[in-house]
Amino acid sequence: MSGAGKEALRRLAGLGDAERARLVGSLSETSVTVLERAWALWAHGGQLPPPGDWRVWLLQAGRGFGKTRAGAAWVRAMARAVPEARIALVGATIEDARKVMVEGPSGIVAVTGAVDAVVWRPTSGEVRFGNGAVASIYSASAPEKLRGPEHHFAWADELAKWSAPTAWDNLTMGLRLGTWPRVLVTTTPRTTALMRQVRGAPGTVVTGGRTRDNEALPAAFVAAMEASYGGTRLGRQELDGELIEDVAGALWPRALLERQRVREVPELARVVVGVDPPAGVGGDACGIVAAGLGRDGQGYVLEDASVTGASPERWAQAVVACATRVSAERVVAEANQGGAMVEQVLRAAQAELPIRLVHATRGKAARAEPVAALYERGRVWHARAFPALEDELAGLVAGGGYEGPGRSPDRADACVWALTALMLDRQGEARVRAV
Repeated sequence: MSGAGKEALRRLAGLGDAERARLVGSLSETSVTVLERAWALWAHGGQLPPPGDWRVWLLQAGRGFGKTRAGAAWVRAMARAVPEARIALVGATIEDARKVMVEGPSGIVAVTGAVDAVVWRPTSGEVRFGNGAVASIYSASAPEKLRGPEHHFAWADELAKWSAPTAWDNLTMGLRLGTWPRVLVTTTPRTTALMRQVRGAPGTVVTGGRTRDNEALPAAFVAAMEASYGGTRLGRQELDGELIEDVAGALWPRALLERQRVREVPELARVVVGVDPPAGVGGDACGIVAAGLGRDGQGYVLEDASVTGASPERWAQAVVACATRVSAERVVAEANQGGAMVEQVLRAAQAELPIRLVHATRGKAARAEPVAALYERGRVWHARAFPALEDELAGLVAGGGYEGPGRSPDRADACVWALTALMLDRQGEARVRAV
C-alpha cells in the first residue's frame, strides 16, 4: 500500500464512529475490501502476531483489549495462507465458541464476511471459507470431541475458564497437519494449573496488553474501571492482563492484601515515613513508605513514594517531599548502610523533622512477621492499591527468604519500619492503644 493510502487509513481511524460509518457506507465494495484487508494498520500493536518460530502464541490481556478481534483476524489470515486448512475453534463452552468466536461482533463472520466468501453452518458448527478452508467449533468442557480430529491451526479462547485441562492435551496432540501447526490462545489471565502449563511450555510466546490499549473503547468506561479497580488484584488481572500468583508460604497472601484495603482514612494521631536506603548509587530502590496511626488504634499505609536508581541527594529529596505531603512527625530510617551518612544526606535535603535511625538485627522476613500478624488481625489497612509495594510484601516468605520482584524488598522493608515504629514495641509486640 502506498504512503498516501496508509495516511488515509490513519485519518479514517481517527474519525468518530458516526463519521466513519457514513464514509465507509459511501465506498464501493472493492474499497471496503481493501480497507478490511488492511488489518495491520487498523490493529494496535498487541493484536498482531509476534515474530519468530513459535508454536503457541499466548495473548494474555485485559477485558476490552481486542483479543477476540485479534483471534478472528489471525484465523482469517491462516485460512488465506493455507487453502483447505482445518482450523479448530475452541471455547470454554460450545455457546462461547458460537456466540463469541464466530457470531459475535468481533467474531469470524463479522471480521471475514465482508472480505472473503464465508459460510457459517450452525448445525454442523463449521465456518467454510471460499478457498476450501474449514474452521470447526469445539467446547473445552467436552474434551473427548477433540481426541480424533486433526488440524493445521487452532484458536483457543479464554483458556483460564477451561474446566477440563485434558481438552488442551487433546487439542495440541491433534495439531499435526501441514508443516507449521500453530495455536493462538486468547485469554484474560487467572491463576490456574493449565495457564501455568501453557505459559511455561517450550515454544510458547507470551504477549500482553491492557484494557486502556484499545483506544476504540469509550474513555469514560476506561476511566471508571480504573477508578474502581486500578492497582487491585482484580484490576491488574481483568484490566491489565497480569497473571498474579501467590508465593508458597507468603507472609502476605494476595487475598489478605485485598481484604485490608479501605477507601477512607480516619483522623490520624501520628504519621511517620519509613525509609530503607539503597546500599549504593543507581542500584536497588530506596524504599519510602508513609504510614499513620489512626485515633481508632488502626494502622494505615498512606503512600509509597519509593524511587529507583536515585542518587543520595535525589532519594533524600523524595523522603522530604513525602514527609511534607503527609505531615509526618518523623522519619524512621534503617542505618545499617551507614547511619551517619543517611542522617547527613537527609539533613542536607532540609529535613527539619526528627530522624530516628534503626538498626536491623534480624533478616527482612523475620522483621516483617510481627507486622504481617497485625494485617492478619485486621489492624493495618492500605489507603489504596500500591501494586509495587504489595508485590514485594507478597514475596516475603515465612521463615525467611524473598521471592518477589527485584533483588531486595526495599519498599516492603520501609513499610515494615514505619508500621513497627507506630504499632510495635521493642520486643515486636503490638501496642494496645494509640500513643
